[in-house]
Amino acid sequence: MVKDFNELLKLAQERGKKVLSVAAAEDQEVLLAIKKAVELDIVKPILVGNQDKILEIMRDIGLKQDGIDIIHKDDKVQAARIATEFVRSGKAEILMKGLLDTSILMKQVLDKEIGLRGENIISHVAIFHVATYHKIFIVTDPAMILAPDLNQKKQIIENAVNLSRVLGVKRPKVAVLAAKEKVDPKMEATIHAQKLKEMNILGQIRNCIVDGPFALDNAISKESARIKGIDSLVAGDADILLVPNIEAGNVLYKSLTFLANAESAGLIVGANAPIVLTSRADKEKAKLNSIAIAALMAGGI
Repeated sequence: MVKDFNELLKLAQERGKKVLSVAAAEDQEVLLAIKKAVELDIVKPILVGNQDKILEIMRDIGLKQDGIDIIHKDDKVQAARIATEFVRSGKAEILMKGLLDTSILMKQVLDKEIGLRGENIISHVAIFHVATYHKIFIVTDPAMILAPDLNQKKQIIENAVNLSRVLGVKRPKVAVLAAKEKVDPKMEATIHAQKLKEMNILGQIRNCIVDGPFALDNAISKESARIKGIDSLVAGDADILLVPNIEAGNVLYKSLTFLANAESAGLIVGANAPIVLTSRADKEKAKLNSIAIAALMAGGI
């Protein structure tokens, strides 16, 4: 199992350079992360966007143009479309969001003609490393699916389980979160948790251990689980936290980032190629971490 993001960066270096296509690349934090990824030989970028602004930022941060392709497109919709087409055609292996709204990029990703839609639902994963927990873990879905139904939650789990391979976890432990750890017919999240657990036992959700419902404390704390009398392989040792809806996921994501000072990464998974998608408030390191994980996914781990 990968213990921290430094290990992930080293793995990405060892796996070799991947081609990264960036939509609306005229963003300083994005280009700072790309500069570091280039220096580490993790990616070869194709930058699509306003060429003058891209070159200005590159000069300011000391990113050399050698080996970097720049495609001028001032219109953000067209920049997103071209960047996506590069990945669809095989000219690039990773798509990355630059200075544009997520909805603009995702419209291209879901386009039937040039998009990257796969067999599963497309969902968002946030990967965290925080001093108060003993390993890297995944939170899903904090940014894409508003109020997932039972089948969508099944697919969200499957997407996160596939990503867990990059983290070196072959059979991840999935904690299905709710506001309480007992099934309550008035609380849909607890009912979903019970059904997802049953689906896992029946082999309908594979290559992982699913349990729940869990409140957050007993999903991540063995002591909390012991006090509440919860006997579970997942309790206190979760690799994946499945949140009940986007509000819960977003609050947990922002709490870990801004209150707990967690190191993080963010990706869209379930598409035919990894998509780097972090918050505009995320700093250079989070974007670099995301590029590294996407590069590992593109390598077919």
